[in-house]
Amino acid sequence: MQEPSSSAKPNGGFGPVGRALLAVSQWTAIAGGVIFVAIVVMSVVSIVGRKLFNLPVPGDVELLQMGTAFASAAFFAYTHLMNGDVKVDFFTTHVSPGVRAFLDAVGSLLVGLFGALIAWRVWAGAMAVKEAGETSAILELPVWIVQALMVPSFVLLAAAGFYMCAHTWSQRGVKR
Repeated sequence: MQEPSSSAKPNGGFGPVGRALLAVSQWTAIAGGVIFVAIVVMSVVSIVGRKLFNLPVPGDVELLQMGTAFASAAFFAYTHLMNGDVKVDFFTTHVSPGVRAFLDAVGSLLVGLFGALIAWRVWAGAMAVKEAGETSAILELPVWIVQALMVPSFVLLAAAGFYMCAHTWSQRGVKR
């Protein structure tokens, strides 16, 4: 695995657009973390309530599923901007830095395209679910809302991918 590069550290080589993307992605990741903590607290309260008082949190599994879907999407852009993606660099350890930069730029371009594709399809899916009027079984929460809330995270992932593609390519000859 490859360690995060020095240019991916906060403000390390990023221009104003990169710093803005990094700031937004940090806050998005923090929001995802807060959601995960709330899910854990809710789960503990529900389990303890169920075992000790026969009073679980109604719809706890629904809330867990919806919260986890939203929160997990919140980390992708920050992870990519920090070069925290899982990379198998076994085949690239002995190639020149220029070739490695090219491969990293292509990988980031693919991340950007993937983020845009997923954002589009999640939005389309959310609108189809909204049209169908689908709700969760117990709490009867509209399912489309959680799906639609995931879209900005995937748009941010697309922006991070495209930015890192350009940034990695522009930094290919810079000594670090």
